Amino acid sequence: MIRHLVMWTLNDVADAPRFKAELDSCIGLVPGMLRFHVALRSEGLEANVDVLLDSTFADAAALDAYQNHPHHKAVSARIGPLRATRHVIDYRELP
Repeated sequence: MIRHLVMWTLNDVADAPRFKAELDSCIGLVPGMLRFHVALRSEGLEANVDVLLDSTFADAAALDAYQNHPHHKAVSARIGPLRATRHVIDYRELP
């Protein structure tokens, strides 16, 4: 399995619900997507980022299909201008 974690800080935290809605539209987009959860920072709790995507894919091919899917590319184009920073880590999850 491949874990795909992405964290963003936004130019304006007020855009977080819109950012989340755009990402949520990618749920179930490709076969092999096992988990896809978008979280927003919670008031009063420690956070260095505004939005987190926590996703799991069956294999690298499924992750590649997601990243190259036309809908995902369109979402990325719409949310790109809303972000100040983006951090990502993809790694193989051991059984």
